[in-house]
Amino acid sequence: MAPRVVEGSDVVHHAVSSRSRAGPTVRNVISRGVVGSVLVLLGGLVVATLPESAVVADVDLLQLLRGTAPGRMAGLVVVLLGLGLLASAWLRLCRVAARTEEAGQTDVLATVRAATVAWSLPLVLAPPLFSRDGWSYAAQGTLTHRGISPYEHGPWMLVGPRSVPGPIVEGVDPRWMGTPAPYGPVPLIGGDLAAGLTSDPWLLVVAHRGMALVGLVLLAWAVPRLARWCGANPALASCVVLASPLMVANGVAGLHNDLLMVGLMAAALVVARDHGWVAGAVLGGLAAGVKLPGGLVCVAVVLLTAPAAGLLARTRHGARVAAVAVLALVGPGVVWGLGVGWIGALGVPGTVNTPLSLPTLVGGWLDLVAAWVGLGTPDAAFLGLVRLVAQVGAVGVAGWALLRLPVGDPREAVRAVALVTAATVALSPVVHLWYFLWVVPFLAVQRLGRGASGALVSVSLVAGLVAPMDSSLHGAYLAIVIGSLVVAAVAVLLLATRRARERLDGIATDEWTSSREPTVADQG
Repeated sequence: MAPRVVEGSDVVHHAVSSRSRAGPTVRNVISRGVVGSVLVLLGGLVVATLPESAVVADVDLLQLLRGTAPGRMAGLVVVLLGLGLLASAWLRLCRVAARTEEAGQTDVLATVRAATVAWSLPLVLAPPLFSRDGWSYAAQGTLTHRGISPYEHGPWMLVGPRSVPGPIVEGVDPRWMGTPAPYGPVPLIGGDLAAGLTSDPWLLVVAHRGMALVGLVLLAWAVPRLARWCGANPALASCVVLASPLMVANGVAGLHNDLLMVGLMAAALVVARDHGWVAGAVLGGLAAGVKLPGGLVCVAVVLLTAPAAGLLARTRHGARVAAVAVLALVGPGVVWGLGVGWIGALGVPGTVNTPLSLPTLVGGWLDLVAAWVGLGTPDAAFLGLVRLVAQVGAVGVAGWALLRLPVGDPREAVRAVALVTAATVALSPVVHLWYFLWVVPFLAVQRLGRGASGALVSVSLVAGLVAPMDSSLHGAYLAIVIGSLVVAAVAVLLLATRRARERLDGIATDEWTSSREPTVADQG
């Protein structure tokens, strides 16, 4: 469906009248999302892991709810209701952004950013929700501050002399108490600085959420620019990236390092275009310094800034970009005294088998078949083999993109990041819901067709609704799995109804894109 063309003074009149009609509606949408976010916070206090030393842990009502299975289930229901309200508000905001003429997209972009702030604000002081990783971050930062290498020791080193866990490790998942940190130096340095100001684990978690929110700010700055490069609607792309249930539940509430990483990746592309490949390579190296996959953006930095398309020119330029990125990756750790011990800890996340990892599923099934037919292979033999082949394949995709995709075209650079991050997630030995944050920003800014845009919206919706599928419900694993699967099934049914299809059609149409092709000015 072609966008309607409005000429002359009619543009101003149409934009003003549209804003005046949509104003109260948009305010209602933002308010609905705020209510949802507050419900997620309140229910999260019931289902999340809290240190025994936390002030709120002594609240009588909270103790009553957290101490019984019906109370925990009530907390889960409140969380799911809040996520549902957020999802409903987000879909309506996406529709507003999709239906806005080009002249009004700047105003809607401001509204999307305001909604993101409003929906995130109630969760800023929340404990880590839907994952216990935030407590591990606090412990690893404290290890760094005390001069104990988190690349050599786990949080157990913070346990008291009589083997009594102190407050800093009360919320850490026992699985990770003895494992080193698999992260680069950037979050550990931030955690070190925070630990120099406070020893309260909750405040340390809030500090780590602040670092994650830096990534959200970087995305808010970079995504509209990337969308204009590709000729997409910057307001809609920003809405899909910044305000989605996926982002609010996993990025903000979950405070995972992945949000800071992907924010640096998006900023690296824009900075490389505006300020040269050195600046882009530095940010790419810092993204890898959060989590190693962040360095994949350097493939796009090479494509965006390569002086020529020849294989030799690409290789030379790629070597230059890689050298600067590696220096930005290694330098902070060396200066801070952390070293490069994270290299030896990269396999730590892979010790867990996650159902979202395709290589893990395939390898696990092959091992079961091998045991059933009596091949006599060692335990997990096929699992290790399939994971190895998948990782080689991911490297191969990145190499192909580096050597074969066009150079000097911003749209192709964005597509390259989307391709290599999607391949990395699909072929990773371990995949969590928040890994989709790696891919969504670089897909949402492109000129997507109806099917692809509808799929992106649906995944961002469902991935947020099922975020509570985590072990944080104090052992009520069956309840949380059943509840989350029911939510996922209901979401699929809702997306398949006629009214839901009409709602999605209002978003996933040709109006996903701008009303014009990107110009040279848009592309820098």
